Amino acid sequence: MSRDFLKLLFLFSFVLLGLFSAFPPTAGAVSPSAESIYVDIVPQNPSPGENTNISLSSYSAKLDSVLISWSINGKTVQSGIGKKSLSLSAPASGKENQIIATIALPNNTIKKEISLKPSVATLLWQASASYVPPFYKGKALPGPGTTIKVVFLPEIYSGTQLLSPRTMTYSWKKDYTNNPDGSGYGKNSFIYTSDYLDASNNISVSASTVDQKYKTTAAIDINTFNPKLLFYKNDLTMGTLWEQSTKDGAMIIGDEIIEATPYFISSKNIGDPFLVWSWFINDLPVSENFNFKRNLLPIKTQIGISGSSIIRLEVDNLYKLYSTVSNEIKVKF
Repeated sequence: MSRDFLKLLFLFSFVLLGLFSAFPPTAGAVSPSAESIYVDIVPQNPSPGENTNISLSSYSAKLDSVLISWSINGKTVQSGIGKKSLSLSAPASGKENQIIATIALPNNTIKKEISLKPSVATLLWQASASYVPPFYKGKALPGPGTTIKVVFLPEIYSGTQLLSPRTMTYSWKKDYTNNPDGSGYGKNSFIYTSDYLDASNNISVSASTVDQKYKTTAAIDINTFNPKLLFYKNDLTMGTLWEQSTKDGAMIIGDEIIEATPYFISSKNIGDPFLVWSWFINDLPVSENFNFKRNLLPIKTQIGISGSSIIRLEVDNLYKLYSTVSNEIKVKF
């Protein structure tokens, strides 16, 4: 063996010795910590009694091959190798389940504590300016360009105390876009205007306590409806005959009054001056009769003359785009 080769071998051994000195072998692998175990709850904010799934995952621990035990309020409900998920029903409103997942890893045991508290949330909405006639049993529906107010009523408990909605922080979204101006502390209501081009709007909100310990969410789709116009007979003695609207082919006998009633136009009062009422008979405009309200059309037939006419009405809002509503009927006499 040559002297040069021995020198080279000695130099290589010295380098290896230096490397091992710089990086000494560890006594054992680093055990995963509780922070390396992730918890996923679906849904995140379950309703009382709603089926809920809790699952564990980790990038550093092999959960499929270790013993995992689950307990609810101190009682073991599930245990087994690779039992990474637990299905259960959310507790009743105002109640809370304390869930512990115990993971027996080769070098240590990790406990993950999960608090499951149901959320009860109610979203209410109202079309602020949408006309419906008196005694209408339904809800005033929003038309295009209608101002709508949405109110969120979350039911969140701190212990046994129901928290006031005014003490929470809200984050509102319209059509999946954050609305910073409408969001903030105590803002449990949201006001927007329905779009002329959209058939509906999605409104979503999340409410959380100031310390972010409790949170609940809700969402709703609010449809936009086209206004409509119906005709009724107005009797001098009985008033408006709401039982049945006047249809095509209605017979006019003697003197009668036709009353027009709009539904869901952007106004609280059909007497508003910015509403323009235009009556037509056989396409000829009818002069306004100041002895009657603008939604009333008096008709007088002549004895011995029979035939038919087309009565049409157009109601236009001077300050709202795409808010014209119209209808026509054919009457006989």
